[in-house]
Amino acid sequence: MLATIQTEHNALQVDFSKPLDISIPLRSGEANPNAFFIQQPEFTPFRAGSFVGSVAEGGACNCENLLLNPHGNGTHTECIGHITKERITINQTLKRFFALAALVSLEPERLANGDFAISEKQIRSAVKGLHTDVSALILRTLPNSADKPFRRYSGANPPYLTPEAAEALAVSGIRHFLLDLPSVDKEDDGGKLSAHHAFWQYHDDSIYAPRFDATITEMIFVPDIVPDGAYFLNLQIASLESDASPSKPILYALA
Repeated sequence: MLATIQTEHNALQVDFSKPLDISIPLRSGEANPNAFFIQQPEFTPFRAGSFVGSVAEGGACNCENLLLNPHGNGTHTECIGHITKERITINQTLKRFFALAALVSLEPERLANGDFAISEKQIRSAVKGLHTDVSALILRTLPNSADKPFRRYSGANPPYLTPEAAEALAVSGIRHFLLDLPSVDKEDDGGKLSAHHAFWQYHDDSIYAPRFDATITEMIFVPDIVPDGAYFLNLQIASLESDASPSKPILYALA
């Protein structure tokens, strides 16, 4: 199924018959990635009187209660409401679900404090020369270990973005940033969330207006068979009035 997409500057052919799902399936139990010591998802049958929402247990249908926290359990997309006092939700702010995206692979660099992070220089190099129509950047960190969909990040101080790198993303015009790490910020940064603030331009000394339509999608997984380059992105969320939602980013190759 080929479709022609007319962007502001180009006509692109997109092959919708070959979707590339870069989300991590969300399961009940421990077969998920985990971050920030957040509890594991639990999918349990609904029970009321003699009714049980499980065909396996003798019920007429399956009807499950889902207990989960998007920020620690798997692929999720968050909005500026993640760091604001006002209740701003992903369902209110994400209104355009398609974007031209660039996939890049980068290896985090060791900082002076011993941490590993994506630097401003790396981000500036990644966005340099991107076509004007590109509004989404997808980051695959190296090495791209096969255990990422099940990795236990809690207490491991995983790599992150420096605030300067996040600032470079904002200044470059990238509206949607997707990465395979649990957060753009250091696991324990004293509650500053400096990279989040820089990406959304939500701080007192910013010369730019807050970017209410920008999103961050964390804990994706991009298999090695998907090469770096340009893609058509469909960013799918549940219609949740919360700062974040489990999400399903889908890439499509450009013909």
